[in-house]
Amino acid sequence: MLYELRVYDIHPGKMKVIQDRFRDHVISLFMKHDMKVTQFWEDFDEANNRLYYVVEHANMEMRNLNYERFRNDPEWIETKRITELDGPLVNKQESIFMKNTTFFENK
Repeated sequence: MLYELRVYDIHPGKMKVIQDRFRDHVISLFMKHDMKVTQFWEDFDEANNRLYYVVEHANMEMRNLNYERFRNDPEWIETKRITELDGPLVNKQESIFMKNTTFFENK
């Protein structure tokens, strides 16, 4: 299993808009494209204005294929357009790729 931690630096004043977009549209679109989101977090220090979430993928090849399908989905394209009429929501996005270790089992 491949775990992708996505870190979004959100433009000031846009945190609620991006959270609404995930809640109302993106999570279901991810599911449609076989991407499972396991958790969301906001930075404890609100001044950082960051949103974090983890997506599970079978492997890097499937991750790339699923994101390509997601980015080309007409529903996503329209959702992005509408939610960014007042400007982009994300200033910067970073992905960190992780895998399970052999020495630790969380039961």
